[in-house]
Amino acid sequence: MSSSPLLVTGLPRSGTSWTGKMLEASGEVVYVNEPMSLSRPPGGSPGVLNARVEHRFQYVDPDDDAIWRSAFADTTTLRFHPLAELRAVRHPYHLARGIKYGVGFTLGARRGRRAMLDDPNAVFSARWLTERVGVRTVVVVRDPVGLIGSWRQLGWRPHLDALLAQPALIRDHLGEDVDRIRSAVESGDWLTQMCCLWNVGHRVIDEFRELDGITVWRYEDLASDPLGQFEQLYDWFGLTWSERARSTIDDATSASDDRHRGFAWNGWSRTAFRRMDSKASVGRVDRRLNPDEADRVRAATADLLDRFPRRVADTPSD
Repeated sequence: MSSSPLLVTGLPRSGTSWTGKMLEASGEVVYVNEPMSLSRPPGGSPGVLNARVEHRFQYVDPDDDAIWRSAFADTTTLRFHPLAELRAVRHPYHLARGIKYGVGFTLGARRGRRAMLDDPNAVFSARWLTERVGVRTVVVVRDPVGLIGSWRQLGWRPHLDALLAQPALIRDHLGEDVDRIRSAVESGDWLTQMCCLWNVGHRVIDEFRELDGITVWRYEDLASDPLGQFEQLYDWFGLTWSERARSTIDDATSASDDRHRGFAWNGWSRTAFRRMDSKASVGRVDRRLNPDEADRVRAATADLLDRFPRRVADTPSD
């Protein structure tokens, strides 16, 4: 277990980047940011993952996975493909980022560090990655009002058609959801589509949660009690809970400059991670959806959300 690669996943804006950065504080992992993303960056980097991603929420068909097995075997053992990366370079930033990853992979492998994939795009392939590639996986679940409000702020669309375009995903996991997804697409209503995505994604996550090698954690718990919850998560992953890790996480979750800003890039990795007062962020009323919209979301998602109970009770605000 202690040598297994790590996967942090969940629907986008569930807090995967933040969670991954807190795990990176161990000093025992090499952070690999969204190798299955359709966007370059962070995806479209054959030096990092030498396989072609064709869909948002790419599903790896376990009946036809030879290319993916080979690609992820290299990624999770920190074997970089410099020539493949060079052939894909179209911008100086891509070259600089490729060099950064090439050096990081090489040094990480020499130092015995473990690959840690932070990738919400891998949420539907989490079972395959866990069972076939041997990663240990944490799936982060976020309250749907907060998650959907974040998508609203960023102007993102759910792209449900990407799910319908993957026959193997429908065959293995979404057969009972096809009519629901099509109805949401035909409605043309963004909020209906987002609730559908949250429900479909979390129904599949609920299927995965009983598997060996997969654990599910609520974002609100990690944010409410970062030191206590991450100490447990470190133990589950076989990472060392050192004073360095504790201090780094305490500093990163105690900042007072959180302003509910939009997407914030961070360094070469271009992640959504930023320092924040995590406890305050959980207690803050989310106003990115109006009250009627928030009520619609809660009504549409309540049954599934109840399957992911909190570990940490909310602290009453003053």
